[in-house]
Amino acid sequence: MKTLPSRRGVIPAGIAAALSLALAACGGGSGGGATAAPSAAAPSATAAVQDALSKPAELTFWTWVTGIEKTVARFTTKYPNIKVNVVNTGQSADQYTKLQTAIKAGSGAPDVAQIEYFALPQFALAKQVVNLADYGAAALKDKFADSAWGQVAINGGVYGVPQDTGPMAMFYRKDIFDKLKIKPPATWAEFVDAAKKIKAADSGSFITSIDPGDAGGVDSLIWQAGGAPFKTSGESSVSVKLDSDPGVKQWVGTMSTLLGEKLVDPQPGWTDEWWKGMGSGKYAVWLTGAWAPNGIINSIPKTKGKWAVAPMPQYDAAKPMNAENGGSSVAVIPQSKNIPAAVAFAQWLNSDPEAVKSLNTEAGLFPATKVLLDDPAFRDAPQEFFGGQKINQVLGDASAAVRPGWQYLPFQVYANSIFKDTVGQAIDSGGDLSAALKTWQDRISAFGTEQGFTLTSGG
Repeated sequence: MKTLPSRRGVIPAGIAAALSLALAACGGGSGGGATAAPSAAAPSATAAVQDALSKPAELTFWTWVTGIEKTVARFTTKYPNIKVNVVNTGQSADQYTKLQTAIKAGSGAPDVAQIEYFALPQFALAKQVVNLADYGAAALKDKFADSAWGQVAINGGVYGVPQDTGPMAMFYRKDIFDKLKIKPPATWAEFVDAAKKIKAADSGSFITSIDPGDAGGVDSLIWQAGGAPFKTSGESSVSVKLDSDPGVKQWVGTMSTLLGEKLVDPQPGWTDEWWKGMGSGKYAVWLTGAWAPNGIINSIPKTKGKWAVAPMPQYDAAKPMNAENGGSSVAVIPQSKNIPAAVAFAQWLNSDPEAVKSLNTEAGLFPATKVLLDDPAFRDAPQEFFGGQKINQVLGDASAAVRPGWQYLPFQVYANSIFKDTVGQAIDSGGDLSAALKTWQDRISAFGTEQGFTLTSGG
């Protein structure tokens, strides 16, 4: 299990700046949510991928996933001619800095690298990852959840193989809810009511926290509210509508109430203080991705039996929608001296039934593949830590309910890097979220224009 969620919202400015140089160099872009069909692979390229499995090769794989070595070992046992060196280069932000440096230098990059969905469009735009459609990867589409495949299918190409996903769910303290006679809220209106009851019972407690630096978390909540504030058309046309998108406005209305009445706590996540609050019951709910169970189990083991999982609250219970919060792909880097072998490894690692089961059980990743998401043995397994609840049923249904069509910006890394200084300030101080979102939009748009994109916003 990773020590941090698969997608974090904060990317240091230095990393954003380094990646922006690649954008400026290519003078145009592509975003997620492609409408064009991936190009067909040449038969010779597809055959080369299969042939590579039987030929000697040495690959380097950059990742931050703890325990993934066990899955990689299964690959090398099955294909002993291929040696794979697994290198943990640090959490995603650190890895992206090192990867960018190696790419700029023209040497030292890995053959294969883990890249989160929110960052993938930027690497694809700069042609810093291989279009796997040229090697037959489009044939893998039906193996994956639609939401996962939608994040790697970019502007007519396939720029990574989905590895894990983070469909959102409501992890809640069942002991607190039972004590206060609160049912898991099915709607956001019920969520606000539950928050008031928790605050009334203990003025120092909150229904949940919100991280002022986590752009990814807010993006996910906007996605779940039906929002679609970022769109890319063609090679260079980008729209940013954080001030006018209906889903954004819906999220703003709910969060403004929760913040204004001090029902949620603006608190950076994943700190010792935050985990202490999670363990003590200061926070009764964690709205997050399906990767969360191992974090809870490993970080606050004394809360065993106190947690349960429920679907996300809905704005319209008759039309349930969900979103992803986190998730990564595995991409092939053009510097590789053995691209067919690298493609073969990336495909096996993330689509072979033995591999994806290992990624789940031995590396703690929530699956992106239908073969595991639909497996009764996976869905119906009781989880002792969660009081015997079959939580994968809830999480599997959450994956199926993810609303399609979400796009990240082709410079989302930069956008996330300035979130804390715009929207994050309003979250932290209880300020005007709408005004802060407009400021974020203006800075995003200015940056995009500087990089050669045609920006539209508002309206």
